[in-house]
Amino acid sequence: MSEVYAVRRGRLRERCAATGSTGALVSRPANVRYLAGGAPPGAVLLLGPAEDVLLCPVAPTGDSAEGRPDEQLRLAVLPSASGDPAVAATELARAAGVTSLAIEEHHLAVARHRAIRSVAPRLRLADLSLAVEQQRVVKDEEEIACLRIAAEITDQALGELLESILVGRTERHLALELERRLIDHGAEGPAFPTSVATGPNSGRPGHRPTDRRVEEGDFLCVQVGADYRGYRCEIGRTFVIGTSPADWQIELYDLVFAAQRGAREALVPGAAYRDIDFAARQILTAAGHGEGLAAHTGHGVGLEIEEDPQLAPAAMGKLDACVPVTVEPGVHLPGRGGVRIDDTLVVRQEADGGPELLTITTKELLAL
Repeated sequence: MSEVYAVRRGRLRERCAATGSTGALVSRPANVRYLAGGAPPGAVLLLGPAEDVLLCPVAPTGDSAEGRPDEQLRLAVLPSASGDPAVAATELARAAGVTSLAIEEHHLAVARHRAIRSVAPRLRLADLSLAVEQQRVVKDEEEIACLRIAAEITDQALGELLESILVGRTERHLALELERRLIDHGAEGPAFPTSVATGPNSGRPGHRPTDRRVEEGDFLCVQVGADYRGYRCEIGRTFVIGTSPADWQIELYDLVFAAQRGAREALVPGAAYRDIDFAARQILTAAGHGEGLAAHTGHGVGLEIEEDPQLAPAAMGKLDACVPVTVEPGVHLPGRGGVRIDDTLVVRQEADGGPELLTITTKELLAL
């Protein structure tokens, strides 16, 4: 993997050189991990003309949650944990003869930017902008393999929960149990706060679990994902508790399922981001549910649970192969509940079989 990280840093270095910067300071944790292999808390990465340095406020612990820093990097641990690695990196850059340093302005707070400026007032600071985030959009097969394992862990945890007794248990209890099962199966932890929504809460995007207890006849919506070696996936499923679904529940479920299927089938290299969103949104809007829909139908995943691209009505850009995304339409009926169906897929060429579905838990409307 060392060669992979070196190639990633080389691409960024070439981009910086093309804009006149002789060095780059990367501070956003996911970007540091992408380029360095590991990102101890607070670490920053300096790409210099002679060497690349990972600066850390404390020594790496070797914990798998941090990742393992590339051995080709020089590791520098600050003598005082209270020091700012970004400021120390700027001083290193100046000493190494860097005249123009690209920094992630969108990540650095104003006070931190001022501190960097104060130690190198003559150093020209340029904006690295979203260069690393854009580089991260297309995943290599090693990254996709980590996402695939994260999805397998998530499917296992969800499947086991569905085999247990659910009636009478609270949303909060079920969410905590899901997260425990993720860790039991090898996850570093949840990819995001697990959402369990029942009855009138179901169908709400990002619902925070409450102490409401599961009742027979409820819709049960679950959104959960595992973090495996830093890579994060997402799955969302809706079930009915303890009885055959009512007619309105079947009708609503079939509608959301059709919208999700439409967006999944539109996931082809070259498709516009907004066209993927439209493939789902038009079905829900035509059925009278245009009001209250989420701002997007899906998004990229990777080292962060929400990355580019955004599959939204105003999103600009087109899909590439080997881009993992979620497809997650949903409808919430106030006072009654609703349905969400969410998968993580990898965009593939048609010759390679089309979109690769990573989350495989059944989408049949089961009565649990």
